[in-house]
Amino acid sequence: ADSGAADSRLASLAHAGMKLNIANPSTGCQKLFDIDDEKKLRTLYDRRLASEVDGGDLGDEFTGYIFKVMGGQDKQGFAMKQGVLTADRVRLMMAKGDQGCRGYGMRKGERYRKACRGCIISHNIAVLHLIIVKKGDNEIEGLTDKQIPRRLGPKRASKIRKLFALSKDDDVRKYVIRREIPAKSEDKKPKSKAPKIQRLVTPISLQRKRHRLAVKKARQVKAKENAAEYQKLIAQRKKESREKKAEKLSQRKSQRSSRAED
Repeated sequence: ADSGAADSRLASLAHAGMKLNIANPSTGCQKLFDIDDEKKLRTLYDRRLASEVDGGDLGDEFTGYIFKVMGGQDKQGFAMKQGVLTADRVRLMMAKGDQGCRGYGMRKGERYRKACRGCIISHNIAVLHLIIVKKGDNEIEGLTDKQIPRRLGPKRASKIRKLFALSKDDDVRKYVIRREIPAKSEDKKPKSKAPKIQRLVTPISLQRKRHRLAVKKARQVKAKENAAEYQKLIAQRKKESREKKAEKLSQRKSQRSSRAED
């Protein structure tokens, strides 16, 4: 009786369905779809992370779409890990910063054995994360029919130039996207925030670069002078040792000649 109940439980888990979290990078939208049809899910099984999936296999509403598998979690919440070529759950030694190991309270160089799911899709996966690589003819409600603006604008100077098609002569600081923050109360004024531009070339940054190069050059010149001085000192020491040896030899020769005369 117990084995029969366990088998039925396993069968229900195997046919529990899968959730597809589909994101559209071009619009900023994402939507969760429940798929219970085992025939559709079978087209996903044995595929790996980063593989592309034809949307027509998952349903008629996705015809013409191409999705890319970006990740997923199993029924117990363990994330899929790229490079682990298995459909099972495994325990790997992980360091702080690795995918699946946040590393709170870990010391430098310390590693823990942590559980993760392999990169091959199976019936054990509960949620699968996909992104739209190619858009089909039909619109998907809540995914492709509306646009969600980005909360934050670009921060790097080159990316701001790319966004607004600026030239090198244009001032990037005038094109920074500011974020309006409403006032907390009626007596206070609303604020706005802007990111600090990274990799911005300013006169002070150029001056610092020139200073770094000058310090580097001075260090090289000093190293060359020290090397030349060291070689000169070595040559002098060698000369002194040669002269000392020659003097000792001459002393021995004179002593031998004086003994011979005696």
